[in-house]
Amino acid sequence: MNLRRSTAVALLSLTPAMSAVAVEPVIAGSVPPDPERLARGEYLTRVSGCHDCHTPGYSQSAGQVPHDAWLTGDTTAWEGPWGTTFASNLRLTLLRFNDEQWLDYARSLRTAPPMPWFNLAAMSDHDLLSILTFVQWLGPKGEPAPPALAPGDTWIGPTIQFTHRSPD
Repeated sequence: MNLRRSTAVALLSLTPAMSAVAVEPVIAGSVPPDPERLARGEYLTRVSGCHDCHTPGYSQSAGQVPHDAWLTGDTTAWEGPWGTTFASNLRLTLLRFNDEQWLDYARSLRTAPPMPWFNLAAMSDHDLLSILTFVQWLGPKGEPAPPALAPGDTWIGPTIQFTHRSPD
């Protein structure tokens, strides 16, 4: 067998193995993201207040929460005229999005308080994608948030109450 034919046979024998690898799913946190995008995402989740609601104990401990607990949601209820809402587990929620889906979702999101959806919608694509990269890089952890409750339904657990104040 000549060298050219040997090389072709060797390459063809690798093709099934290489194609099998190409279709394997990517697990969040398993592929190193762009370091700049990752750092920007971490920075944005800190300074834009994501952790204040989505990381248990973050505000109470002046941000001194282990990284493995970051953005896992919280069971502290936010109660007001809209009913009762909970900070979602972003590490589970954001796993379902690719870049395009996340941008569409972030731009069309309309939630009950206290989530400032309008701030999220105002972010640049670069900033939104940086947040997505960082949260997906953290990987899945924790449980989904409790479902929202209708006005008048009560939550047995820690609750932050908002009152409606009419403009003077």
